[in-house]
Amino acid sequence: MSAFTIPVTRWLVTPADESAHHSGGHRVGLDELREAADDARRWDSKYGGGNWKAGSVTACLQERAAPLLQGSFSDRVGRELFSVTGELSRLAGWTAFDVGEHHTAQRHFIQALRLARAGGDVQLGCYVLTTMAMQSLLRGFAGEAVDMAQGAFARAKGQAVPRVLAFTKLIEARAHAREGNAKAASGALAASESLLEQARDNSGDEPTWIDFYHHARLSADAAEIFRDLKNPKAALAWNQQAAAMPSGAFTRSVGMRLAIVGTAHLQARDLDHGLALGHRSVDILTRVQSSRALDYVREFNVALTPWRRDPTVRDFIQRTRKELGMAA
Repeated sequence: MSAFTIPVTRWLVTPADESAHHSGGHRVGLDELREAADDARRWDSKYGGGNWKAGSVTACLQERAAPLLQGSFSDRVGRELFSVTGELSRLAGWTAFDVGEHHTAQRHFIQALRLARAGGDVQLGCYVLTTMAMQSLLRGFAGEAVDMAQGAFARAKGQAVPRVLAFTKLIEARAHAREGNAKAASGALAASESLLEQARDNSGDEPTWIDFYHHARLSADAAEIFRDLKNPKAALAWNQQAAAMPSGAFTRSVGMRLAIVGTAHLQARDLDHGLALGHRSVDILTRVQSSRALDYVREFNVALTPWRRDPTVRDFIQRTRKELGMAA
């Protein structure tokens, strides 16, 4: 993940450029870019990053956003343009990451961080860096993810709204959990929950890209945190607090969550309940194009190891090979 070192350091030192004014050949319009970002978020959640609609954000960046950046705009409009283009670039990185195109994702994330800096958008920069931390985490670099999440929080503290900072602490907690550090994970999770409590009373404007992060999302991720810490009792307790999500709108998230909770049941030695959730996860994830989501099924399959000779387990493993393309 060394490709992140220089751009991350630059953002941490100077997160905002002084001016975004530019003189060019035509006037700038932002509504199309905002709508493209909103559409990409919805389609990514429903069908995964491999879906053509979610992936079309890259074409929007090249064909719509890039020409606008050469136009004429005031400092105020320029900052809005750089911010919305930065969010589009972050989304392009996220969809690439979701289907396993990690180098492409890195390039988009680095570009997004630079655009956030050009727009003087410290909140977006914090969110982009947190997304980069999540990529590092899910690729197995938990220590680097901790460093990036902590850096994002420290740099944006006092400038970002509580909900943005809360999400940063959530990803830090997930990274600590992957390292097996229960104390640090619990501390970061508690900090995230405290910041969310502040966000409920916050009367300031919040960016639309953070509106997904509420207590129900924290609870769902907490279940994953304690699954990673091999604490199924806590994982299942947190899952009880996580509100049900409609699979039609959040297909990938629902499928992953079923695999996570199913794994926690396996850790609690409850094979029947775990397998039932595993089958439901496969039912849903066959409709999604996301290599990241499949990693959760792989983790579920690993947790089935003590029961490998059970016929129902063999049937499930065979199903994941046939319907999800899992390797033996």
